[in-house]
Amino acid sequence: MRSLACFDADAGAGAAAILAAPTPAEWVEDARRNLAQLLLDHASCEKKAASSALALMFAYAQDRTLALALARLAREELRHFEQVVRVMGVLRVPYVRQRPGRYAQALRAALRTGEPGRKLDLLLANALIEARSVERFVLLSPKLPEPLARLYSELGSAEARHYGLYLGFARECAPREWRTRLAELAAHEAQLATAPDCTLRFHSGPLECVLRA
Repeated sequence: MRSLACFDADAGAGAAAILAAPTPAEWVEDARRNLAQLLLDHASCEKKAASSALALMFAYAQDRTLALALARLAREELRHFEQVVRVMGVLRVPYVRQRPGRYAQALRAALRTGEPGRKLDLLLANALIEARSVERFVLLSPKLPEPLARLYSELGSAEARHYGLYLGFARECAPREWRTRLAELAAHEAQLATAPDCTLRFHSGPLECVLRA
């Protein structure tokens, strides 16, 4: 059985390295000014992350090592959801439904639907989403009030492990192709994460200037 430890060792240090562009400083300021929207979408993102892990488990149930790793990851993502909701309670942010942002749907629209490319693309897309989350936790945690600052610092370390896990499985899935395909998907992800957006989401671009005025 493959060891998962090697997937986690340097994930925190390298998460930003796979991103094709950094988060704009404007987004960080937008997030600080719109904490309620940020937290609502963050809670949804944690649920979606758990759902994505479970979907991969069902799609590739024959890969026992992958399935067991994703089971652990899904449980951790659900714990993160609980933590975010508790912080929302402390900060008196009501839990309401939000319309989803464009990021995840548009990123997944770029993925291949046929095998063997589908498995690689799903692993790489999840790695990019987790890496972007790590980057934004690092940017936000020093600028936010407690207990949110502490939570985001802790979540950054956890999401770094998740990024490393997905990337490690992608390397094993397609050792000759993963770098080239990662660069292609990273360019698409970067455009989605940096282009001006009309709504603030955890993975959105900065708000349009007219909305910040």
